[in-house]
Amino acid sequence: MASFSTSRAKLKKGTLFLNISFVFLSLFYLATSYFPDQSNEPDITANHSLVLQEDLTKSDGCSGIHDYTDYKSKCMYIKSHIGCRSKGYINYLQIFYCTCGQSPILGHVILLIWLVVLFYLLGNTAAQYFCLSLESLSKLLKLSPTIAGVTLLSLGNGAPDVFSSIVSFTRSSDGDVGLNSILGGAFFVSSVVVGVVSLVTSPKKISVDKSSFIRDVCFFLFTLCALLFIILVGKISLWGAISFLSIYLGYVSVVCVMHFQYRKKNHSTADGNQEDVLERGVPLLGYVDDEKPTLVDETTVDGQQIPLIFCNLDPSFCYYLGRLLYVLELPLYLPRRLTIPVVSEERWSRPFAIISVALAPILLAALGSSQREKQFGSKSSLVTYLIAGLIGIVLGNLAYVTTKKYGPPKKALFPWLAGGFFMSVTWTYIIAEELVSLLVSLGYILGINPSVLGLTVLAWGNSLGDLIADVAMAMNGGADGAQIAISGCYAGPMFNTLLGLGISLIISSGSKYPSSFVLPEDPSLYETLGFLMGGLLWALVILPRNNMRLDRSLGVGLLAIYLCFLSLRLARSVGLLRLHGVS
Repeated sequence: MASFSTSRAKLKKGTLFLNISFVFLSLFYLATSYFPDQSNEPDITANHSLVLQEDLTKSDGCSGIHDYTDYKSKCMYIKSHIGCRSKGYINYLQIFYCTCGQSPILGHVILLIWLVVLFYLLGNTAAQYFCLSLESLSKLLKLSPTIAGVTLLSLGNGAPDVFSSIVSFTRSSDGDVGLNSILGGAFFVSSVVVGVVSLVTSPKKISVDKSSFIRDVCFFLFTLCALLFIILVGKISLWGAISFLSIYLGYVSVVCVMHFQYRKKNHSTADGNQEDVLERGVPLLGYVDDEKPTLVDETTVDGQQIPLIFCNLDPSFCYYLGRLLYVLELPLYLPRRLTIPVVSEERWSRPFAIISVALAPILLAALGSSQREKQFGSKSSLVTYLIAGLIGIVLGNLAYVTTKKYGPPKKALFPWLAGGFFMSVTWTYIIAEELVSLLVSLGYILGINPSVLGLTVLAWGNSLGDLIADVAMAMNGGADGAQIAISGCYAGPMFNTLLGLGISLIISSGSKYPSSFVLPEDPSLYETLGFLMGGLLWALVILPRNNMRLDRSLGVGLLAIYLCFLSLRLARSVGLLRLHGVS
């Protein structure tokens, strides 16, 4: 339990650091945006204008920025070049080259801290709001654990990858980032996570269920083959995208058939044993995070958890410390809490519930206005915000009349859950859009192809939680924990690939209908798919030969495959290696 206390304390410190960093970054952005330092703003000279006038007609993104040496020329290039405009809400290139032009180290630190904050927001929104709504919906709809595990719970675990891919295709005009982030995440989870799980459980000689493993890996290989065919063709129609997405429906059908077969076969078994058998062969992706350890060395003061080491001091000091920690945690917590309805027993608050349903329409109106401004250059009129405000007032009054102070509503729960689901999707989309925009900007700043950042930074950031959760489950959950972890390592990435890329391709091809959507050209995708399929085949050969036991040969082989792939890509990205047709 002491280890749980230490990890919880570290998590608390990390959250406080991110909130404080968010406050300072927000103040920095506001100060530089509305009170710019004229001494840092480069003057527009005739020489600069002549050079940059030619750039206005180019449409090669923002790759020409490294043709200039001084920060003033780079700043003018960014301001005058259409390809350097941000696809998100913040122009990171302008902050780096104009605001921090004289201090590039400061610019790197600011963007790195903001990258960490965005990763935290993306994962925390999915865990605290998105997954909560999905789990409540599955209980309300009375879905069986099997169907919930391969549908709603899978969507909850894969939300960051799915939304990052959709944003990459629909908003950033760089679908390459989405393709590489999905495949990079799938490769990381199916190779690194499975490899580490195999290494840490090898002394226990744990075996996994053969039928579920072969089913998940074969469906995943079939999915990758279908994706390889799409990339080879280079374009996809609307019906082709729908067919690609429908592969997951086939997978869900097979899982359900296997589930009912197990139930029928073991109908005469005792209830406890029957449940144990039924859960095998089912990818229970949402069970990893169900049990959260409680902290025993903390106490509560007005709802705030304070370490006992501080509460040995004066009670009034402890009280004010709790208030201070509460205020420091508000910047990242409050905006989402005020716009996402939450109706769980543990987190119910009537004031927050009323305010969230009242402010949600206004947030949607503001989001629609910003998207319309980016796409068409026109802002929403005041009438739009007035209508949104009127809807919010009506919904707020309804919430006030139909809710009670001491618990969430018991009747008409579906509108609350649907609203929480929709607003958590909205926030996840906003954060993912900003994260992809930042990665694209970092690609231009560092001179690295943004697809490489999607394959590494974005994929690692979205998959780090899977690594920690699956390894913890395998180490502490025994044979059942290892089974759940391994099932999640294959069924989860397959879900992200089919749903993330499937929905992205449907939206992109639908916008071109009846023509086909042309996929971004990236020869390195063949390399990624080849290594990914190689890792799956290695596991498909090694595990059955070892009687389905997780051992060192499986783990070392998967980690070696991933390291070879990563070394090859990084060597090429820094110019140490060049292959024909691949830049």
